[in-house]
Amino acid sequence: MGLHIWCWLVVLFSLAPLCCSLSADGLALLDLAKTLILPSSISSNWSADDATPCTWKGVDCDEMSNVVSLNLSYSGLSGSLGPQIGLMKHLKVIDLSGNGISGPMPSSIGNCTKLEVLHLLRNRLSGILPDTLSNIEALRVFDLSRNSFTGEVNFRFENCKLEEFILSFNYLRGEIPVWIGNCSSLTQLAFVNNSITGQIPSSIGLLRNLSYLVLSQNSLSGTIPPEIGNCQLLIWLHLDANQLEGTIPKELANLRNLQKLYLFENCLTGEFPEDIWGIQSLLSVDIYKNNFTGQLPIVLAEMKQLQQITLFNNSFTGVIPQGLGVNSSLSVIDFINNSFVGTIPPKICSGGRLEVLNLGSNLLNGSIPSGIADCPTLRRVILNQNNLIGSIPQFVNCSSLNYIDLSYNLLSGDIPASLSKCINVTFVNWSWNKLAGLIPSEIGNLGNLSSLNLSGNRLYGELPVEISGCSKLYKLDLSYNSLNGSALTTVSSLKFLSQLRLQENKFSGGIPDSLSQLDMLIELQLGGNILGGSIPSSLGKLVKLGIALNLSRNGLVGDIPPLGNLVELQSLDLSFNNLTGGLASLGNLQFLYFLNVSYNMFSGPVPKNLVRFLNSTPSSFSGNADLCISCHENDSSCTGSNVLRPCGSMSKKSALTPLKVAMIVLGSVFAGAFLILCVLLKYNFKPKINSDLGILFQGSSSKLNEAVEVTENFNNKYIIGSGAHGIVYKAVLRSGEVYAVKKLVHAAHKGSNASMIRELRTLGQIRHRNLIRLNEFLFKHEYGLILYDFMENGSLYDVLHGTEPTPTLDWSIRYSIALGTAHGLAYLHNDCHPAIIHRDIKPKNILLDNDMVPHISDFGIAKLMDQYPAALQTTGIVGTIGYMAPEMAFSTKATTEFDVYSYGVVLLELITRKMAVDSSFPGNMDIVSWVSSKLNETNQIETICDPALITEVYGTHEMEEVRKLLSLALRCTAKEASQRPSMAVVVKELTDARHVAGSYSKQNSGPSNS
Repeated sequence: MGLHIWCWLVVLFSLAPLCCSLSADGLALLDLAKTLILPSSISSNWSADDATPCTWKGVDCDEMSNVVSLNLSYSGLSGSLGPQIGLMKHLKVIDLSGNGISGPMPSSIGNCTKLEVLHLLRNRLSGILPDTLSNIEALRVFDLSRNSFTGEVNFRFENCKLEEFILSFNYLRGEIPVWIGNCSSLTQLAFVNNSITGQIPSSIGLLRNLSYLVLSQNSLSGTIPPEIGNCQLLIWLHLDANQLEGTIPKELANLRNLQKLYLFENCLTGEFPEDIWGIQSLLSVDIYKNNFTGQLPIVLAEMKQLQQITLFNNSFTGVIPQGLGVNSSLSVIDFINNSFVGTIPPKICSGGRLEVLNLGSNLLNGSIPSGIADCPTLRRVILNQNNLIGSIPQFVNCSSLNYIDLSYNLLSGDIPASLSKCINVTFVNWSWNKLAGLIPSEIGNLGNLSSLNLSGNRLYGELPVEISGCSKLYKLDLSYNSLNGSALTTVSSLKFLSQLRLQENKFSGGIPDSLSQLDMLIELQLGGNILGGSIPSSLGKLVKLGIALNLSRNGLVGDIPPLGNLVELQSLDLSFNNLTGGLASLGNLQFLYFLNVSYNMFSGPVPKNLVRFLNSTPSSFSGNADLCISCHENDSSCTGSNVLRPCGSMSKKSALTPLKVAMIVLGSVFAGAFLILCVLLKYNFKPKINSDLGILFQGSSSKLNEAVEVTENFNNKYIIGSGAHGIVYKAVLRSGEVYAVKKLVHAAHKGSNASMIRELRTLGQIRHRNLIRLNEFLFKHEYGLILYDFMENGSLYDVLHGTEPTPTLDWSIRYSIALGTAHGLAYLHNDCHPAIIHRDIKPKNILLDNDMVPHISDFGIAKLMDQYPAALQTTGIVGTIGYMAPEMAFSTKATTEFDVYSYGVVLLELITRKMAVDSSFPGNMDIVSWVSSKLNETNQIETICDPALITEVYGTHEMEEVRKLLSLALRCTAKEASQRPSMAVVVKELTDARHVAGSYSKQNSGPSNS
């Protein structure tokens, strides 16, 4: 009997492992899964019936069945990281990178004292880093980049074993900890894109094993410590986009393994150490946007491995080493905006790898080397604003070339027909040279050409009809030449033209009705030709015409036809013609900021909407003896103007004597000659820009001074908004005009502020219907003031999310906002040279006027304030969370694709009426991932659209427009930048979407086939 019982006990003990419960580590993992939400493919594998978790997905154990590794990277996790993580005390590896985990890091992480690798990069973790991290003395790899951690680095490692310490792309502040010098094994140190301040600690020089030091895009100040020269294993040294000053320490020349040296966008001064150019391992030297002086040494031409050198926006002088490019690996040479003299190195392209050559805005002379036009790898050539002479070389191997800017030089000869071999070229600007002869018919072979500018040359003859082959042209500028013939009939086939500038030529043949086919036009400049005839009423069909319509000095006759459809028009010039009748047809043009109808034969009263020009520019009405102004008792509009008489006091029209006719003709000739002289003076002489920090834009300070006065020297009660770059005040002037004034606070730095003045002046000259107009600015040592037009409906953010009760937003308004914003961005990207990249497109920066027309604000200002270290408001973060393109994680160079991504997010907000980062999204998704996941589930757009929008458009042709807009938004927010459309394409597709939907509506408006 006893033996029988003993046998049963043996059996029971042998079966014990099969019937006991899950191990402690397994229970901790299951408990962790309650907050750390796992996808079904993983959670179905994590079973409580197992004795240990060692066979679970993402879990590894040691020989004692203790969990030593939890690796669920890029597995679709969400939720938060619970305190249970600290129960697994044998963990050596935690890798949860590339998921959607949110919330804080639990302090219990400090219990994992054996932890060697902590990878939590690319999540949505937030909060302050716990000081219990100091307990993990075994930690070797620590990467928390691409999260939203805040606060300072408040933990420290006394006996540091770190090999990688990466905290990039968070919101951390404070200074780089001095204890980092204890980490003698450290190979990678990165704090990119935070708000780190203070100086770079000299203790970094103790890190003799350091290979990567990346401190870009912070607010670091002081000088570069020479001790960095002790880190002789450094491969990458990235200190760019900070506020560093002083000279480059010569000790950096000790970094004989250095491959990438990024010091751009700082306040560094002095000569660049010649010995650094002797580091043969260098692949990339990017030191642009500083205040470097001196000359480039000859040894630079001997750097065989160097691939990229960008020195632009400095003060380098002397001759470019003439051996540069010979047998080298150079792919990018960018020296724009320096003071280099001499000739372009003759064999600069002979290395066979050159892709970008930018030597613009220097003092170079001589001719363009023929090798530049025979370089098969070259994509961009920018040689503008120099003193280059001779002819443009014949193009041979140029199939890769897509951008050529030779403007503002002294080039002569003809336009080479061989340009037609550059079949992929999209941008050609050869303006303001001395080119002569005919425009070759071969230009029609450039089917990808989108912008052609040959203005300010000596071209003659007719515009070849073959130019219709340039079917993608959106900008054509042939102004200030001697071209003739009926060019308007020829260009009428270029359906995508948005800017047509043909002024100051000898074109004739009238204004044809076919011009109305160019329904994408936003600017039409035809002044100073001999067109003759009358203004056709068909011009009224150009409803997008917003920037300018110039028909001056063309011998036009007849009355002004109805132009009331041109509601977006901002500038109208009909001066020096023989037009008759009244101005009533201009009565609906409410957005004009410039008007000139002088020296015609107009009669009758001036419409009310144009009376304001009598006070601002009374000469706009000169030379029209029979024009008058309707006056009422106590009407102030009639006072102060001696150009027009009150209509009630008009005497009988006296006949013009031959003497009067002769005087008028003579006066017109002199006026025309004076205008031409002004143009020639403007474009043939380059006056130096005054660098005085007290410059006021457009000369007059009256409005800005009054704005300061009426806001009681910027009393807080006038604040209407604030942003990263300053505070905005509302100013109502005594005239009734309403403006917004932005006050920019910055640190005084003469060199950078003078540069800002130059660029702000350029921005002030930019005019577009969908951009906020910069009226005046004042720049002093302590602050800057910018005067904007006031927008009555606030921002798009206010309309979508910030107003209670939520205002109605019809689909037609949403569509118009989308299209207008796209027009504005396309103008910044394609029509401003260099292109202006906004970098912070979001609803708060899209302002709406009284008619809900969108106006992009702060265009160029964000870039200006970030690029000049005098700005105290600059932070390490470029852009806004939720609107930032994915590639911003690893790229410090802004591209137009950044703006396209942000614009796509705005489109999604217009459709869904949800914020880019909305609390209603599960797992703290952003709007892009939320929309994608919802559409993957059901493919029904009703699940993501604003319910009010669906109610409005369901069952109508507008539903198709919504679908197309959503599809476009998803393409704009593609993860791969190369898959996103350009803004010019966006404008076209938005316009086509409305046309297609309208056609769809007509096709389906017949009786049902039920």
